[in-house]
Amino acid sequence: MTEAGKRYSTISILLHWLIAALVLVQILLISAHDATEGPMSREFVQIHKSVGLAVLLLTLFRIGWRVANPPPALPATMKPWEKALSGTVHVLFYVALILLPLTGWAASSAMRREIVWFGLFNWPLLPVGGGRETAGALMDLHGIAVKTVYGLVALHVIGALKHQFIDRDTVLGRMVPFLARRP
Repeated sequence: MTEAGKRYSTISILLHWLIAALVLVQILLISAHDATEGPMSREFVQIHKSVGLAVLLLTLFRIGWRVANPPPALPATMKPWEKALSGTVHVLFYVALILLPLTGWAASSAMRREIVWFGLFNWPLLPVGGGRETAGALMDLHGIAVKTVYGLVALHVIGALKHQFIDRDTVLGRMVPFLARRP
């Protein structure tokens, strides 16, 4: 099998899909928060914070794993601009998946609002002051990062579908566990 035909490692595949699922959970949690009021709304936010910090930890682990276990090479048939776009989208995903939880954590810290990680323990707050004004600025940045992730997801999915149905190469099969690999 050529280098371009190899799959990502099982750990890489697991981390990819786990983080993707948690990002979807984040969207659902904040949507539920926006649709409810009172204690339940606050509970959705608390879970959102816990999941966000889990995404941060998993993303940092994923970056370390990727450095130690480089991904398979892209197909030689890909144009240089496609390879550059692919690399840029991946780097921006990592930046966003770090920036999102950090800005949320920092905003909670600025307001001195505790974060109880999945009900297990109080997550330490960052040494950020400034109260409501600082928290608001951080949440504005958080919102921009959310919109950036939406755009990145769209590019990522479009690229994956292009590879599968137009290019008919092995790129999508390297990350989708049940997709048959082509010889």
